[in-house]
Amino acid sequence: MDKDRVEGSATNMGGKVKEGAGKLTGDEKLKNEGVVDQVKGKVQNAVGGIKDALKGK
Repeated sequence: MDKDRVEGSATNMGGKVKEGAGKLTGDEKLKNEGVVDQVKGKVQNAVGGIKDALKGK
């Protein structure tokens, strides 16, 4: 498994936590940061998947 997939998944999960905390506290900035982190994580995970596919894994 490519390092980008692991880091992307971690970033995505952290973003979900941030978004949830933002919703819970009513902090729109934190909520939005969480959404952005989720998108970054998904993109990074996809890049890692492409790298894995190119390596034949």
